[in-house]
Amino acid sequence: MLVFFTCINTGPEAEAVCFFFAMLGEAGPRLWGTAQLQAATATFVAMKSAYRDRYGPPLVLSIRELPVPAPKEGEIRIRVRAATVNRTDCAILLGKPFVMRLICGLRRPRHHASGTDFAGEVEAVGSGVNRFKVGDRVWGFDDAGLGSHSQQMLLRQDKAVAKMPAGIGFEQAAASIEGAHYAYNFINKVKLKPGQTALLNGASGAIGSALLQLLKHFGLQVTATCATPQLMRIKALGADRVIDYLQQDFTQEQGRQFDYVFDAVGKSSFAACRPLLRPAGVYISSELGAYLQNPLLALLSPILPGPKVIFPVPFRPLESMAFVGGLLERGEFKPLIDRSMPLEQIAAAFDLALSGQKVGNLLLSLD
Repeated sequence: MLVFFTCINTGPEAEAVCFFFAMLGEAGPRLWGTAQLQAATATFVAMKSAYRDRYGPPLVLSIRELPVPAPKEGEIRIRVRAATVNRTDCAILLGKPFVMRLICGLRRPRHHASGTDFAGEVEAVGSGVNRFKVGDRVWGFDDAGLGSHSQQMLLRQDKAVAKMPAGIGFEQAAASIEGAHYAYNFINKVKLKPGQTALLNGASGAIGSALLQLLKHFGLQVTATCATPQLMRIKALGADRVIDYLQQDFTQEQGRQFDYVFDAVGKSSFAACRPLLRPAGVYISSELGAYLQNPLLALLSPILPGPKVIFPVPFRPLESMAFVGGLLERGEFKPLIDRSMPLEQIAAAFDLALSGQKVGNLLLSLD
């Protein structure tokens, strides 16, 4: 059995010595002596982390004990308390669509641990760190992957990490990042006005449930779609009207047109939704669409008559976190949460996320 350790406040040479003897496993006492080996490893600690060395289904994931890393110059070490297993995580895990590999590693993932978002607290800081101090409660996001499905992680202080909103718990914070970030990048592409109308497809997902609340914050009238079991939850989040997509095809709405159609699950198309849009209406989808149609239509929209397509390229996560963080502090945003699962069930959590059956945000507890 291999056991991994690291040193507390020691240099890389000591870490290398510890790692070497830990790798010896049962042979260690015979080669060096039990007492000496115990003394050398007495000050070393380990952390649990999700681990994979290739792209693939959830079965490629395992839980390993790894060295607790020491922060270098400009880095902070974060004790992760909560994260989510989300659509972005699934794309990075699978390496699909292929464009994800151009971002996250062509042949194999750059991060052994999965995870794109987190909420936790700063446990150590490297030299030159001036934005954070030990004990700060922080949250962050990177859609190229952070390796945040780990009890400890390193992050440069100049990345998308910020102090958590006051009075907010770790799980609530973690559930307000990824989906809310993409939702924010829907609304910052258009000029929302009170009284406008929107049809929101997929309101019970992480993106959709966040987008519903943002649209209501700006005073829009929202018709939302979800499955039968979630009707009351979506109404409680503020939807003016809810369509049960198990009973009715929302694209067959008669006599209604909207200023916006937001497809938060990417399962429809501009062609199917165009009749629902007013002449100056806008269609935005969270997915590329078949044959990359959504970004291509967005490029052509300026020269085509009628409703437009906008593709919501996401950027500036610190901006979306600041906006949603303000709503959280004022009690104006409540993330929709499916359940919380322990790190040891990481593969099962990904299975659930990939099934399309999760509701809102699927939390991962790392305590």
